[in-house]
Amino acid sequence: MTEAPKGVPERTQMPYLERKDDKPVDIYFEDYGEGQPVVLIHGWPLSHRMWEYQVPALIDAGYRVITYDRRGFGESGEPWTGYDYDTMAGDLQALLEQKDLNDAVLVGFSMGGGEVARYFGRYGSDRITKAMLVSAVTPYMLKTDDNPDGVDRSVFDEMKAGVKTDRIKFLDGFGKQFVNADKNPDALSGDLLHYNKMIAAFASPKATLDCIEAFAATDFREDLKKADVPVLLVHGDADQIVPLEVSAERADKLIPDSRLEVISGAPHGLNYTHTDELNKLMLDFLKS
Repeated sequence: MTEAPKGVPERTQMPYLERKDDKPVDIYFEDYGEGQPVVLIHGWPLSHRMWEYQVPALIDAGYRVITYDRRGFGESGEPWTGYDYDTMAGDLQALLEQKDLNDAVLVGFSMGGGEVARYFGRYGSDRITKAMLVSAVTPYMLKTDDNPDGVDRSVFDEMKAGVKTDRIKFLDGFGKQFVNADKNPDALSGDLLHYNKMIAAFASPKATLDCIEAFAATDFREDLKKADVPVLLVHGDADQIVPLEVSAERADKLIPDSRLEVISGAPHGLNYTHTDELNKLMLDFLKS
């Protein structure tokens, strides 16, 4: 491996880990910096690349930053099955164990918030000292008899139909809604919108489809009650993908030690549109 220039953090020489149990998969990760480890878990249908504007800020502040690609996305393996939250939380656990991470901070964006919640539910907090849920799907998206304030099943069925019929066209529209481009055409440049669409386009079509059901129908309410570390919730009040009132506002009431920060006017993809606000909230929470 070529030595990094002085002052530039090196990436690990082994960018894949293997999960060798009954759900084998190669998980791609990047590991930069030194200090307390912060694990960033991306949203659907993107990859670790969505954290481009958070990684440097965290490293510059003295943290070790690990990003990884969910199975089926980015540069990770694309198995035909395993796109349920028990399995995906197991992938996260494998990463933490194989990298021997302790005193770690988990940060889950959107769908990634589900991995954080399910991790607490299945594995506890021995390796974890704090967590952040950003634009997260928790606690339970789907409208059911015991979750009457959730999102109607038809919304997710339409998403599935879009992926099955013309996935790239669907991703184009979803990417624009991600940043509320209809209300703010200048929220992101056309080039960045195209870049994000291409990240999503090269994900496994099967993973893209199956994950819709996973984040729609997985109930994280009991998982969140087991999150016994401080948790920061960050959400935009203009989120058209995961509305604030069905997600962060409800999660805040279930987590024993949580703080909700609402960014005014922010869409779902606030990591792009409200970068400075998000980064400041993350860093302030890490230092608290």
